[in-house]
Amino acid sequence: MNDTLYTISTWVIPAILAITLHEAAHGFVALRFGDRTAWQQGRVTLNPFKHIDPVGTILLPGLLIFLRAPFLFGYAKPVPVNFRALNNPKRDMVWVAAAGPATNILMALAAGLLAHLAFLLPLPAAKWAILNIENAILINVVLAVFNMIPLPPLDGGRVAVGLLPDSLARPFARLEPYGMPILLGLIFILPLIGRQVGMDLNVLGWVLGQPVDWLVNLVIRLTGNG
Repeated sequence: MNDTLYTISTWVIPAILAITLHEAAHGFVALRFGDRTAWQQGRVTLNPFKHIDPVGTILLPGLLIFLRAPFLFGYAKPVPVNFRALNNPKRDMVWVAAAGPATNILMALAAGLLAHLAFLLPLPAAKWAILNIENAILINVVLAVFNMIPLPPLDGGRVAVGLLPDSLARPFARLEPYGMPILLGLIFILPLIGRQVGMDLNVLGWVLGQPVDWLVNLVIRLTGNG
């Protein structure tokens, strides 16, 4: 198999599962706390095809892998949540938002446990399975940490809105329309400018690197793969 296709094959399954189940978790928890919006739109499901965004889930991550980019970025179709329909909007918003990153951490742990079974496979299949498992741990941890950045519309921003007193939560929530442009600037534009001027401006790398490394090592230790 072509090396590039082989590499992509070890990233596609863990990336799709991590991104789509993250979104599904939001829908499940929102339904549990009274909002039926995602349920009515068929998004409270573990079927990845209900959550896949052709560009964000497949094309963009695949392109970054093909170009051997130093980072992986992707997204699924956001699960619609009507926070006003929740039983207790301010409190329940925290649970709905935190469900996605929590699911990613659980998936990282499950991947680590599956590593013990992968070695029972024939050698070529075991090698491919282990690469998938390693990538699953990394992707899920990165998604969990990235999404907990306290900036709306990321989950961490919504958790912050739910926990802050109203006097701070309302102005903070008004950042949401600007959150995604800010993130895209931090992910793509600032590092590009840095390369042009000979400086390391990978701010997200500084912020995420140590927590990601710590959590990956913790998952490896907890699942007996040290």
